[in-house]
Amino acid sequence: MATKRAILIAGATASGKSAVGLRLARRFDGVIVNADSMQVYAEMRVLTARPDAADERAAPHRLYGHISAREHYSVGRWLEDVQRVLVEIEQLGRRAIFVGGTGLYFNALTRGLSPMPRIDDAVRAHWRAEAHRRPPQELHAELARLDPLTASRVRSSDPQRIVRGLEVIQSTGRPLASWQAESGPPLLAEGSWRGLVIAPPRETLYSRAESRFDQMMARGALDEVHTLRGMQIDPDLPAMRALGVAPLMKHLDGEVSYDAAIELAKTQTRQYIKRQLTWLRRYMISWRWGFAK
Repeated sequence: MATKRAILIAGATASGKSAVGLRLARRFDGVIVNADSMQVYAEMRVLTARPDAADERAAPHRLYGHISAREHYSVGRWLEDVQRVLVEIEQLGRRAIFVGGTGLYFNALTRGLSPMPRIDDAVRAHWRAEAHRRPPQELHAELARLDPLTASRVRSSDPQRIVRGLEVIQSTGRPLASWQAESGPPLLAEGSWRGLVIAPPRETLYSRAESRFDQMMARGALDEVHTLRGMQIDPDLPAMRALGVAPLMKHLDGEVSYDAAIELAKTQTRQYIKRQLTWLRRYMISWRWGFAK
């Protein structure tokens, strides 16, 4: 779509990708477009490490904090928003610079998005209730019986994806893997973009992420979670899976101490970084790799 080649910058949490994106935006007269599934939510600027006001003054930013945590935002909705933003960027004669850590967003952007089947509301409610009542390993065994191919691609400790597979096979009669094998044309065609992965050593990422979380707490992350708690948001909505939300919510509910909540959040973040690195090595090995100084 765009006449100038887009730049795609991916990386794990705390890799320094946002700083790289800002430097490139200033260098190439670019507009930074969010490719992080949690930085879309208005109520979580601090907790999701969204660009601050100074960064937003230094270069235009799009699709940051534009959605309420009450909404069920998906990769499909993100692509619709991106399509509108790309038209705007082209009209301005500027370059699109995508920055984020959500691999599914980059895959959909460059490879196309599989059609999303409609799920019967009663089926969705049933399997979500089962996820609260039964251990994920038990649900995974059920998925393996109904849809062995999808089950082979989903970790037995990942209730979100297990439930997705179960509700799809029950609502449509087709395995989720079958739906995922289909895809429409990508928004960014081959040759219209360049990809860069920011990848410091894993231990460096862990150290940076822990230090950054301490800074987040000092800047009001707990206040943001307190706001979410007051909104009484459905715990199954995507925003509630943001790193740190669940442990800090447990602290506010009196279930764990302040220090224990912080340690839980840091452990959660390290585990997420590990999964991000696995994804990057699997799906973005052909991109240019480097790390921010």
